[in-house]
Amino acid sequence: IAENMCALVEKHTGISAKDVIVASTGVIGQPLDISPIANGMEELVSGLNQNGSVDAATAIMTTDTVLKECAVAFTINGKECKMGGIAKGSGMIHPNMATMLVFVTTDVSISSELLKKALSADVLDSFNMISVDGDTSTNDMVSVIANGMAENKEITEENEDFEIFKKALASITCKLCRMIAKDGEGATKLLECNVKGAKDTETARVVAKSVVCSSLLKAAMFGADANWGRVLCAIGYSGADVDVTKVDVSFESSVGTIKVCENGAGKWRFA
Repeated sequence: IAENMCALVEKHTGISAKDVIVASTGVIGQPLDISPIANGMEELVSGLNQNGSVDAATAIMTTDTVLKECAVAFTINGKECKMGGIAKGSGMIHPNMATMLVFVTTDVSISSELLKKALSADVLDSFNMISVDGDTSTNDMVSVIANGMAENKEITEENEDFEIFKKALASITCKLCRMIAKDGEGATKLLECNVKGAKDTETARVVAKSVVCSSLLKAAMFGADANWGRVLCAIGYSGADVDVTKVDVSFESSVGTIKVCENGAGKWRFA
């Protein structure tokens, strides 16, 4: 089916089937009929335009309740560059693998090697750190395409321009991550775990992911119960090398910050 989709794109657009990527979600185990796709290709191609981002973002929605897209502009070598992204994801979100599709496009001129390196590093701190229901699916996908139309000097090495590019990419992916998590099926709150003082990045990732995946903590937050013990519990079973006597926990919201744990013990203090 996927190969047939690629062939249909080549037939109707002239783009080589080898340059087409297929992204799909649906009922697991249910055969996909190619007929509706084939019958709709002519209309789909005729609707392609430079301002079609909203149409594309809307088309990939399934159980999503809101459209997910964002864009940024930045400068590299005196050239204005742009980057945008659209995403779909609401349920079975727990990369890898999740029912999540993300497409990022940019006009930056950058080598394919560094483009892949930037995305591969970024997802470790963005999409692979979110979780809605702790359940996984048969696929997830994040892709990035750069066409070089910004006409900046091509980024071929890890220099200042590459850092600017990575910062722009992170701003897009993190924004989309928040949109996906906030639109989780049945979600009433958006939770973020910020870890400070870890001995290294990997320890911070392990701790944060364990906390945000805790069903008990989610239940506490749903009930507006500042049960900091569930945070320490999640840190404890994360497997990270952590000294519990040095753990502080604060809950932040739009109305302020409450420190509920200090040095591993209860501590109530408004900041």
